[in-house]
Amino acid sequence: MKPEDRPFIPIRPLPAGVDDPGRRRFLHLMAASLALAGAGCSGPPPEHILPYVKMPEGVLPGQPAFYATTLVRQGYGQGVLVESNLGRPTKVEGNPLHPASRGATDVFSQAALLQFWDPDRSQAPWQGGQLASWPEADATLLDWGAALARDGGAGLRILTGTMTSATWLDQWRSLGKRFPGARWHRYDPLHDDGALRAAELAFRRPVDMLLHLERARVVVSLDADFLGQGPAAVAHARDFAATRSDPARPTRLYALEVVPGLPGANADERLGLPPPRLEALVWRLAARLGVDGAESLAPDSGTAAWEEALAAALRAHRGESLLVAGPTLSPPTRALVHVLNQELGNLGRTVDLIAPVEFEPGSHGDSLAALCEDMREGRVDTLLILGGNPVYDAPGGLDFAAALAGVPRTVHAGLYRDETARRCAWHLPLAHDLERWGDARGFDGTVSLVQPLIRPLYGARSPREILAMLGAEERESDYDALRRVVGGRLPGRGENPEAAWQRCLQEGQVAGSASAPLRLPAAARPRPPDFGPRLLTAVFLPDAAVDDGAFANNAWLQELPRPLTKLTWDNAALLAPATARALGLENGDEVELSAAGHRVRAPVWVLPGQAEETVGIPLGYGRRDAGRVGNGVGFDGYRLRSGAGVTAPVGLKPTGGRHDFACTQAGDSMEGRPLARHATAAEAQAGKAGPHRKEPRDSLYPAYSYPDYAWAMAIDLNACIGCGACTIACQAENNIPVVGREEVMKGRQMHWIRVDRYRTEAGAVLFQPVPCMHCENAPCEAVCPVGATVHDSEGLNVQVYNRCIGTRYCSNNCPYKVRRFNFLQYADNDEESLKAGRNPEVTVRRRGVMEKCNYCLQRITRARLAAEKEGRSISDGEVVTACEAVCPTRAIVFGNLNDPASRVNRAKASPLDYALLEELNTRPRTTYRIRITNPDPALGGNGKGGGGGE
Repeated sequence: MKPEDRPFIPIRPLPAGVDDPGRRRFLHLMAASLALAGAGCSGPPPEHILPYVKMPEGVLPGQPAFYATTLVRQGYGQGVLVESNLGRPTKVEGNPLHPASRGATDVFSQAALLQFWDPDRSQAPWQGGQLASWPEADATLLDWGAALARDGGAGLRILTGTMTSATWLDQWRSLGKRFPGARWHRYDPLHDDGALRAAELAFRRPVDMLLHLERARVVVSLDADFLGQGPAAVAHARDFAATRSDPARPTRLYALEVVPGLPGANADERLGLPPPRLEALVWRLAARLGVDGAESLAPDSGTAAWEEALAAALRAHRGESLLVAGPTLSPPTRALVHVLNQELGNLGRTVDLIAPVEFEPGSHGDSLAALCEDMREGRVDTLLILGGNPVYDAPGGLDFAAALAGVPRTVHAGLYRDETARRCAWHLPLAHDLERWGDARGFDGTVSLVQPLIRPLYGARSPREILAMLGAEERESDYDALRRVVGGRLPGRGENPEAAWQRCLQEGQVAGSASAPLRLPAAARPRPPDFGPRLLTAVFLPDAAVDDGAFANNAWLQELPRPLTKLTWDNAALLAPATARALGLENGDEVELSAAGHRVRAPVWVLPGQAEETVGIPLGYGRRDAGRVGNGVGFDGYRLRSGAGVTAPVGLKPTGGRHDFACTQAGDSMEGRPLARHATAAEAQAGKAGPHRKEPRDSLYPAYSYPDYAWAMAIDLNACIGCGACTIACQAENNIPVVGREEVMKGRQMHWIRVDRYRTEAGAVLFQPVPCMHCENAPCEAVCPVGATVHDSEGLNVQVYNRCIGTRYCSNNCPYKVRRFNFLQYADNDEESLKAGRNPEVTVRRRGVMEKCNYCLQRITRARLAAEKEGRSISDGEVVTACEAVCPTRAIVFGNLNDPASRVNRAKASPLDYALLEELNTRPRTTYRIRITNPDPALGGNGKGGGGGE
């Protein structure tokens, strides 16, 4: 059946049992024009969007349904389930069947929803500085294509990011028949070119690494942020947390870092080193382990104890260890890490090598440099840029904008009319992943299907449709191309092709399509690199919230506190405390950074644990044409890059200027209070880490029973990695507004769950998510003069918005500081697209009322109604809060205390469970499990390792 002939239901809705009141007006509009059908994201020939004539099976009016699709970031796919309320995408959850999500997501997938509804998205084609139409754009592309065909497309260049789409590759090969002289260039500013070169040095061919952290007893991270960055970060976080769940078989993570990241924050032992010293340590370690050809360098007294401890741990855990190298290390040193993994018997156990997931792998830096050279030499007359923004994020040393100015015919297709779009002759709106058909591969090679939930809001088109106009191809819809290319190559399971295809659509992926591990010969021994002099080194890193800058206009992410600095709405030049003292600098001082012939002014932030003689430079800021949210936020670190490398010598000079940061947590000390509790694995095994819970004391509050349900939450600090995904998921689920930089500086952020960051006396980092505690003896309730904050019959502390008069007594009396007050009208009630993206089950609060976490009461109600219809009780696990659902490490458990077998009861029965500020006798329903570390006795056994920084 053709897509235009059937209602648009990519998969059957998951059995959520959800009641949704909807909106009458929106239902009327949807029935008239926007009810989903077929692949309606394509241009001519039209694929019709039709209202339901016969209701699709499993869909009920007013009930949200979940559809399996894929969100693509930096070329790789992450399988998700997207909630649709009468055709409006309103929430993203992880797809439990997809290897890159396993039912969880990260902050970027959650925030993709706000990106989709962003009113600043490009809404029409532009020709130069003038609005244009699609017919004009189509005619121009056809004319250009005809002119290019006369000489075989010798002057045609196409620039994309990382590509893992089979339909794209099929189209590129087809295009090559008409334009044999065309060239395809790839550039992603965060692409790890060093990994490619390291693999070629070690194995004479490119490979990708698949880490199996759950199998490792010892993990050595060599400045590799495997928990926070990359297409496998969510899966890595899940596997890493699994290794910590069994105190009888403790694992140990050693993190050697330049700029502190999530692996270092969650490590049992951590050491901060500048890149030259870190590389030298790896080569001395290899010599200690007996690797032939590893040069023995002059000893370093500051790292000798670490080298001996690492060598001993790796020898003792052959086949159960894992070394992971990050992009700050040179290709020869990363090739040496391949050799070490092979010598230690880790290949095929804790790490597999697969063929590259990216099609036509190569150096993105070299590819972009070759394109710039061709443009400067006049060899390019037509350039098509699909999805990238190289005018902004290309290295400053290449000066892409100047090279682009010499190309007569340029087209940019993207979600926004950004810096590159404004330098091109044409800009075309690109369809979002939630409104197009397509495909991408996951980090392990799994073929993932991109399915639209809604017709393109602004008539945007997919990259495939735009390229088809240039090539004058026969108009095959994106759905038909996907069905032909991907559906025609499904693994055989004895089922008919149509049934197999429908199953793939329902699951959002092609099961069994992951890449098989390679069997490679012994890795070649690389030669040691030139470590160079010890100079002040800039380390370029993606920002934990805005990534490479693609999310700069996303207000949710701009206001998300960064895990370690707790900065919002800004980036900063990160310095080690000792380096800052030597330069006479402190937080907020402005400096001038110089590299690659450019100078940039930046404020300083002193970050404990950072390696001396380094400057951490988060990328993704300093945007000029990002949109109303992202323009003018922070400084542009890309201008300081001379090439695609992540390190470079940098000059630094204080300017005497000052800058004020919007920081949500200035201090990191617990001031002697046991807030985020921790113990060692040895203490836990000896029974010295608990019990921590005490019997409740007497209270002036009368006892109250909850015969039906008693909802509660348990948070495992041992699993929480501090990624902040729970904060964004809660914001998306509960229509929580952003307040802006100025309000954050006044302490008025609105997040219903925050992630506090503390440091122990030894320098170890502890993270603690803090939602409303839902106290049995709630201090907020006793002081409310109008009874706006009360207990319900199931033990939830709820907020009655219509009663609240804004005295804020409840906030003053809350010891956990989890209540949020709408000082101003933070919710945007003017932008229609933003209103369409809100959860219709949750009230949008007005100015002058208090709000807070309610354990996702709407989800509890949804499950209760479904259970009552079936005459049963709510099952354990049937209610999943937004923060629990998103957590990649399963650190949060929610359930019914009246169910003795519930997961939350099992969590609270642990002797390691404790209540925050228990001495206040508030009897919170939310409790915590203490953090357990496994420090190495050879390094002092304090979890810091004697060199973790100040």
